[in-house]
Amino acid sequence: MGDFLDFIYNGYNYKLYVPSEYHSDQAAPLLVMLHGCGQNPEDFAAGTNMNVLAEKENFLVLYPDMNRSINPTNLSGYNPYGCWNWFYDQNQHRGQGHPKLIYEMIHEVKSKYKIDSNKVYAAGLSAGGSLACILGVTYPDVFNGIAIFSGLAYGAANVLFLFDPTAEAAKHRMEKGVPDPYECGNRAFQEMGEFKKKMRVIVFHGICDTVVHPINGKQVITQWAQTNFLVEGGIGLADVTPNEVHSGIMNERSYTQQIYHDGDDLPLLELWMFDLIGHTWSGGNPEGSYTDALGPNATEILWNFFNKPQQQLEENRIETTAIKPIYPPAVLPDDLPALPVTLPIPTIETVMKLPREVTTKTAIEETEKLQIEPPSEGTIITPIVETEKHQNELPSELTVKTPIQGIDTTQTESPSESTKRNAFSSFLSKLMKRKNRK
Repeated sequence: MGDFLDFIYNGYNYKLYVPSEYHSDQAAPLLVMLHGCGQNPEDFAAGTNMNVLAEKENFLVLYPDMNRSINPTNLSGYNPYGCWNWFYDQNQHRGQGHPKLIYEMIHEVKSKYKIDSNKVYAAGLSAGGSLACILGVTYPDVFNGIAIFSGLAYGAANVLFLFDPTAEAAKHRMEKGVPDPYECGNRAFQEMGEFKKKMRVIVFHGICDTVVHPINGKQVITQWAQTNFLVEGGIGLADVTPNEVHSGIMNERSYTQQIYHDGDDLPLLELWMFDLIGHTWSGGNPEGSYTDALGPNATEILWNFFNKPQQQLEENRIETTAIKPIYPPAVLPDDLPALPVTLPIPTIETVMKLPREVTTKTAIEETEKLQIEPPSEGTIITPIVETEKHQNELPSELTVKTPIQGIDTTQTESPSESTKRNAFSSFLSKLMKRKNRK
């Protein structure tokens, strides 16, 4: 392994992972990793396995650490829980607060190591994910891709400490989402100013997240779709319809992946929704906090997105064609609970304890109803509901609008059966007309 080094900048600690194959004569990519509440750089590095991947792919990783020591002259710059204060106005603008701090840390790293300025990225979990979103807005000239795990849209909350010392507005947004994600996109575009640029963004969210409601994942995509649309010169509201939708099972957890193209029909945004995943890093290492060892490996997925945006992970993917589900695995049910949380972000004890499997017995009962072959022992099955009823209950902004790859939701009918059915319908229509004349 390489070196995991300690630094201090302007009163804030940060760690830097330098892979063993790094050479000063060749510029390397740099990834900024922003931890969540109750975490620190060591914990976050262990839980995400990012240093292991950095060693393999030869990139540097910068782990800023939030200041937990109170500073009366800078209340927005510290947090006793180690949360990045994404909800304070001072931390949402270029040249101020957290964005300025991270930018200057990057500048210091560049003074010590040779960094490829075209390959600087940011990723974060929860409060760190929200800050990563802010960095993409405030410094689009610095970052070339953003990964947001269980975060919120830009400007989701704008708290003034004197009027809202417990950040109730931030709590409300975490539980309910924002009233208008398009307006968040408009504000993000304005904030970019002269540095405006289309940003590649990948979003991850577990549908069992009771700390940051999963609706926020979709709203982050809407915000960035609107922001990028305006950067391209668009007028009005962006069409937030995925160009591609994929679903399957990775590492015993089903998922849905939505890909959104830009005005040039190139993939620009991705949304990954994970079944049976809560407020945790999917596919993470249990040696770190806020991780779930099961599920798609978010660490590898985000690096593939940054480094090879056209490439999709195919390893261990199992398309869900054994059963004909009525809706893609990670579509959000209407009654998903939004439990009360402690601000700024609750401790890990409040995270939902997730079931590890769905029993094969339940799956077999459901497949017998559909008169199809039951799954093999150990297969993870997504619950089945009635199509029309479920679609009517879905929030309109969460409904998948394009066909799902690998999932056939229509009844199969041979040409002869179709001809007979049409002829019979025509016969009934003529019969009813004659009856009416009489």
